[in-house]
Amino acid sequence: MNAICRRLFNHKGRWVGILFVMIATFSKTGKGQQYDLSGLSHYEYSDAKQLHGVIRIHGTELTQHLIHQWEDAFLKLHPIVRFGDYMLPSGFSGLVAGTADINVMGHTAWRSDLKAFEESFGYDPFEVMFATGGFNLRKGNTPAPIIFVNKSNPLAQLSLTQLDGIFGAQRTGGWNGTHWSTAGARGPEQDIRKWDQLGLTGDWKDKPIHLYGIDATLSNWSELIQRVVFKGGDKWNPALNEIVRGGVEVPADAQIVSSVAGDPYGIGFNLMRVVEKNPGVKAIAIAAKDGEPAIAPTAQSCYDRTYPLVNAVYLYLNRPPGKPLDPRLLEFLKFVLSREGQQIVVDDGMFIPLNPAAASEQRRRLD
Repeated sequence: MNAICRRLFNHKGRWVGILFVMIATFSKTGKGQQYDLSGLSHYEYSDAKQLHGVIRIHGTELTQHLIHQWEDAFLKLHPIVRFGDYMLPSGFSGLVAGTADINVMGHTAWRSDLKAFEESFGYDPFEVMFATGGFNLRKGNTPAPIIFVNKSNPLAQLSLTQLDGIFGAQRTGGWNGTHWSTAGARGPEQDIRKWDQLGLTGDWKDKPIHLYGIDATLSNWSELIQRVVFKGGDKWNPALNEIVRGGVEVPADAQIVSSVAGDPYGIGFNLMRVVEKNPGVKAIAIAAKDGEPAIAPTAQSCYDRTYPLVNAVYLYLNRPPGKPLDPRLLEFLKFVLSREGQQIVVDDGMFIPLNPAAASEQRRRLD
């Protein structure tokens, strides 16, 4: 990795220097979506010669380009820092084994990862959100799950409580990280199994709700629904038609969407880049609480982080509670969360940058 960094440094040094001086106030994605980065703080540092050492980063092939762009730009400011990268979907193995300083995840950590770390060190890993999940531009960018129905369905919005009633089931509690809590328990009286329970009449009266979705055990989107909608519970409505991704002739995502398009009584969850291509379905706005305004899923509502099912991507570190971060790690994280670091997120095109409020919240957690 050091040889790659030096070669890129020599080849791109002038361009990166200009970036820091003339960074755009508004940044665009490939489809013209604008993100206002003017409220983000610039990265500031005092004496670059004081910062040295190796930063060991574990990531995946999907985050590799972004990580390298961050590293190249950081090296212009801190030239005697070195990076050691390992780009494989290895989960938390590097943090647990002590061979990585930073683990870059394309999703929130799985409970199995958190449990392995907790059993090794006795505390939780330190989590930093570094970007918002994508929306509809690319594959593999951790997009928000979209709830959608047949185009003939008059339903326009749902609350998270109603989603729980539709997709969830009776449960005794839910997981908060590695800890079980009974706060998310609910009984069967909250189940919603027919369309008239949502106020629909006419052709939908007394008609059962048909559910379609990605497999409920191996996907980031199912995990997010369990965490946000089911309050950490993992019990699904047994009527869910799970369509497993991978290993099939017709992509599972397209199967899920086309199933709802052909079923007037269907509802499903999938990705916007698939949903928006099928005129037989329509996306549903989601309200965080009953009685609150429902938010439509858009790139802007994901950037604002107002869409209740917005996704995110994270960095994880081994930071003992109450202990400061190593200076080299602290400076790298400050750079990632700065206007310059988030501009690189935009330029990379995989994820949506953090808005100023979200970036500031993450930055405060570093101190």
